[in-house]
Amino acid sequence: MTTVGILGGGQLARMLALAGAPLGLRFLVMDSVADACAAQFVPQLRADYRDQAALAEFASRVDVATFDFENVPASSAQWLAERIPVFPVPSALAIAQDRLAEKTLFRDLGIAVAAYAQVDSRAALEQAVASVGLPAILKTRRLGYDGKGQFRLRQRSDIDAAWQALGAGAVALILEAWVPFERELSVLAVRARDGEFRAWPITENWHSDGILAASLAPARITDSLQRSALDSAQRIANALDYVGVFALELFECDGALLANEIAPRVHNSGHWTIEGARTSQFENHLRAVLGLPLGSTAAIGHSCMLNWVGDLPDPRPVLSSPYGHWHDYGKSAREGRKVGHATLTAPDREQLADALCVVAEGLQRTAQVAGPLARLRDAAPMWDAP
Repeated sequence: MTTVGILGGGQLARMLALAGAPLGLRFLVMDSVADACAAQFVPQLRADYRDQAALAEFASRVDVATFDFENVPASSAQWLAERIPVFPVPSALAIAQDRLAEKTLFRDLGIAVAAYAQVDSRAALEQAVASVGLPAILKTRRLGYDGKGQFRLRQRSDIDAAWQALGAGAVALILEAWVPFERELSVLAVRARDGEFRAWPITENWHSDGILAASLAPARITDSLQRSALDSAQRIANALDYVGVFALELFECDGALLANEIAPRVHNSGHWTIEGARTSQFENHLRAVLGLPLGSTAAIGHSCMLNWVGDLPDPRPVLSSPYGHWHDYGKSAREGRKVGHATLTAPDREQLADALCVVAEGLQRTAQVAGPLARLRDAAPMWDAP
């Protein structure tokens, strides 16, 4: 029986293990925390990711390794890759961990991005502001996610505060132009060991305080934008020799797409695929890293995923819906922590909108579903200009 090792034991590892059980797979997660939620279902090796003795033990107990979050040290993934198969390849992880390397990859592949500049000093920040313009966002090049490690500059008087807030030169930074985007879209895609590429329908996302609040799929999008999004994702996957599932986050702005970032792993905006697609992102990730045939990425009807952050609401309004599916990650409540999600999957947009209304009223979360509801009820046709 094949054992899959996962660096990281959070909810993504948990869902990978749940998806792998019908395939007859065993799992081992490695995580530094005692209460890793994946360890409620699979064995855990508790250790720091840089502990080579622990990595050696991990390697001896698994047949292939992957990871469930992008901040696993790329050096640790590379150390493992010299001993066992590791997918995605550590070089892809390394690029995704550095916003400057990531943006440079996009640019080199001819994928549009917002203006950006490297910031290594206070003087360089002044030069970057002059080059990129304001408003802009100063970000740490590494370890930033869910809105962390960022400072928005609206005017020149914000420069000092931003510089101090992000370490005053202690960490590498990047300045990115502020994008007045109309919406955020994501491509969830999978690439097999033999290079086969598949993608799920484009997903539209809404955030609250920098954390994903809701995802709607399939997104209403013109054919030309869909082709552009999928082409960008495939170029990135091929350039990185990527194996497994990844997400490409995009901004739609003035009828065009700008690449924001990639997540080299299964992704929050793809949770709807568990019930809303022929093959979930989690199963297809495992198929890819094991060299198995990929499953269909076709959607089953229309889906909306609602993210639960901080604490779990009452599950009964969701479970009372004929279209509702509930996911509890087994985590303790904590501000800003992703503790679960729900997905509603219906045969058409109208029935999904009706179900969302009932659930939102039952949970008193009408604000969380406002964006998806507006999109579902927008009767205006979408087409490409001749």
